[in-house]
Amino acid sequence: MIKIYAALLATAALFGTQAAHAAVSETPAPTAPAGARAPTSPAPGAGQPASYEDQIRAFLQEQAAAYAGTPQIAVEPVDTERLAPCEQAEVFLRPGSRLSSRLTVGLRCLAPQTWVTYAQANLSIDGSYYVSARPLKAGTVITRDDLSERSGDLLLLPRGVLRDADQLIGSITTQRINAGSAIKARALRSAGSIQRGQAVRLEARGPGFVATSEGKAMQGGEPGTQIQVRAGSGQMVTGTVLNAHTVLVLM
Repeated sequence: MIKIYAALLATAALFGTQAAHAAVSETPAPTAPAGARAPTSPAPGAGQPASYEDQIRAFLQEQAAAYAGTPQIAVEPVDTERLAPCEQAEVFLRPGSRLSSRLTVGLRCLAPQTWVTYAQANLSIDGSYYVSARPLKAGTVITRDDLSERSGDLLLLPRGVLRDADQLIGSITTQRINAGSAIKARALRSAGSIQRGQAVRLEARGPGFVATSEGKAMQGGEPGTQIQVRAGSGQMVTGTVLNAHTVLVLM
């Protein structure tokens, strides 16, 4: 009887140990308290020159996006020694300014105290553009063979130069263009435009009627613009350019 009782005690002890091990293995891992967040890197302190330089660099990157090229930006350190700490700042260019190789960029603090300072930046935009492959006389309809691709700093091109081949092909030159010259918009007109002094077809439209006559353009214009035309009778009328030969007059 004593042996049986001892065996029962040993069996109970064995099952208890196994249950204890099972309880330990099935205990879930501790979870983070509700609302806790993973730690983040500290933000740069307000007023640090590097943060201002980054804002200026990002601003110029956005402005340079209007050019089909790769910008290279160098911003000189912003002098903040005498400036109050700033929590919200904006970057700006002076009115009338345009992107150039050397820029004065404004930095305005909006809060908590307002102040304005300026920084210097160097900018270049490397990209491709087109020049005339041969001398082009006035009245030439530009084709792809008339253009030669070049690469360089787009900011060094004269103002008004057209850089995209799609803007050039099909346009008509209004003046002589030398070989190797970048082509300005003012030296071209669209194929659908009318030139001053050109003979045109006047198309008069009114309720229930359409009449046509001949006239002479007293102004040049692109399709959609209004120009003055002297009719065959000598009368001056104003109409809208429809295409390279027709002016619409609404009655």
